[in-house]
Amino acid sequence: MRWLIGVELARYRKRSGETLAAAAKAIGCSPSLVGHFEKGMYFPQPQQIAGLLEFYGAPTWDIDRLASLCGRADQRTWLAPWVDVIPDWLRTFVGLEGLAIREITYAPLVLPALVQTSEYAVAMTSPSSRVRPDQGERLVSLRMERQQRLFCETSPLHLTALIEESVLDRPIGGTAIMKEQLERLVTISELPNVEVLIVPTVVGRHDGLEGRFTVLDFDEAQSIGYVEIPDGAVYVQDQEQVGAYSHNAEALRSVALSQAESAKAVRARADALA
Repeated sequence: MRWLIGVELARYRKRSGETLAAAAKAIGCSPSLVGHFEKGMYFPQPQQIAGLLEFYGAPTWDIDRLASLCGRADQRTWLAPWVDVIPDWLRTFVGLEGLAIREITYAPLVLPALVQTSEYAVAMTSPSSRVRPDQGERLVSLRMERQQRLFCETSPLHLTALIEESVLDRPIGGTAIMKEQLERLVTISELPNVEVLIVPTVVGRHDGLEGRFTVLDFDEAQSIGYVEIPDGAVYVQDQEQVGAYSHNAEALRSVALSQAESAKAVRARADALA
């Protein structure tokens, strides 16, 4: 949440042409504190947000919008049981995902976390150079908790998962686990707020070959892009760059199987497994 509000504050300040020093003077604090707000290091008070936005010349509806976002700060608390086992870069993403209204993700290698079964997730988080033996179970429980947004009756997350066909054939965890996983994928794809679209291998070259990515859309803030790298992540704030990822997603959608055809392809693979 701090990060998302910080991005918005920085965007308004830069648009207005004001300096950190001028902004700090307007609300009676230090320039470094305003800088910390923009970097998401500290959570500003509602009156500080309003004061900064008024100084930047933001319209009333924009001030109300960001104040509303600030009012949802209590959503940070649900992550408390896992804060000691997830790195800061992932904690930021999971927090943002909890605020998003829509997520578009391209999965070229493994299934997205939001559609994984617990057994598939266990296989993915088995002790390795990146996951300690005492972390695996809790990381899986976090992954399962994140999925609850898909089933929320009041404000479900709308998910579009663009998945490479080859991912369906990668036997993560073995045949039994993969069969259950594919059956689960079909079930989730039947939710009204979920699209599972399979990108056939025969397509050849397409706009997703540069690697996996995710775009998060929000009601009360600009969209962001997210790209995982080894032991870290890149958060894309520039709207032209975010637009490029959205364009890639639409290009992938244009070559993917339809939702009905995708479900049929997944079910066929599940049925073929003993």
